[in-house]
Amino acid sequence: MQFSNSQIFTDDLPKIDTVDLKPISKQYLKIIAFNKLILFGILFSALFALKQLIEEDGFQDNFQYVILFAIGFCILNLIVSLLAFKKRKYAIREHDVVYAKGLIINYLTTVPIIRIQHVEVSRSWLERRLALASLKIYSAGESGSDMKISGLSVSEAEQINDFISAKING
Repeated sequence: MQFSNSQIFTDDLPKIDTVDLKPISKQYLKIIAFNKLILFGILFSALFALKQLIEEDGFQDNFQYVILFAIGFCILNLIVSLLAFKKRKYAIREHDVVYAKGLIINYLTTVPIIRIQHVEVSRSWLERRLALASLKIYSAGESGSDMKISGLSVSEAEQINDFISAKING
């Protein structure tokens, strides 16, 4: 057999732009909001603890500005998270899994099914309450999961898990 290494032109490559990405469940917004609420609670608890511990007049006099800055940060963080939620989409194709996310920096991850070694469905306590699940996809050559798609309905996650498992097992 003779070695061949033909050039492939970019116009001949499959177009990822034509993939119809499916959004994750809107129920996942509740998990995002809950996580933000915990984060903001910790932030404001720490700020009020600092107010009690630091007795300097400069800090005490300007504490309202620190609180206003923290409120502005929290509002901006929540808005960015909600806008970024709309970018969380996925697609399962015959030969690969595609996941898109991000707002300021957009990520588009594609994992070929042939490289997948293991796939699992996981559910946190909050995901269980909202009938949601996360799909973790592990591929060859990497430590940890290469892709995690959160915010899937349980039936969708199990269906995708079964499809990928059938593909990789034979």
